[in-house]
Amino acid sequence: MVDSVPAARTLLLRIDAGVTDVGRVARCVRRTEPRPGARPDAGPVEIPVHYDGEDLSEVGRLTGLGERGVIDAHTGREWTVAFCGFAPGFGYLVGGDERLRVPRRSTPRTRVPAGAVALAGEFASVYPRESPGGWQLIGHTSIRPWDIDRDPPALMLPGARVRFVEAS
Repeated sequence: MVDSVPAARTLLLRIDAGVTDVGRVARCVRRTEPRPGARPDAGPVEIPVHYDGEDLSEVGRLTGLGERGVIDAHTGREWTVAFCGFAPGFGYLVGGDERLRVPRRSTPRTRVPAGAVALAGEFASVYPRESPGGWQLIGHTSIRPWDIDRDPPALMLPGARVRFVEAS
């Protein structure tokens, strides 16, 4: 295997067909069952959040939870990084409260600030840098999900557990 790229419902495997039986790899992958759960070697990454996002009120309305209920639901469970993508350090987190499933915005923003904490569908994330985006913004954090001077640069690697905490 040369490389692998996991996504929400797919897995791209790059295989060197010159040294690997591609058919055998395909058969093995089809028989493989995903193992849920987090990496046992790492404690949860704690992310302090200021719940002041532009869409917090709308998410409260969409979910029927109100703003305080959204905050309580967001901080009430541990999340798991399912995969990374979109931008370096952008982890797609799953396992949160089912009531927080909200659609993407009908009109994406041209500018979402770095550190924005957001929800879309079954996922939560933290924008690692300023970029366009269509997720619902519920808060912000000063934690840097991507820091080229850190080893590893990504704070949230696939399998990592994440706990959001309300910043004071």
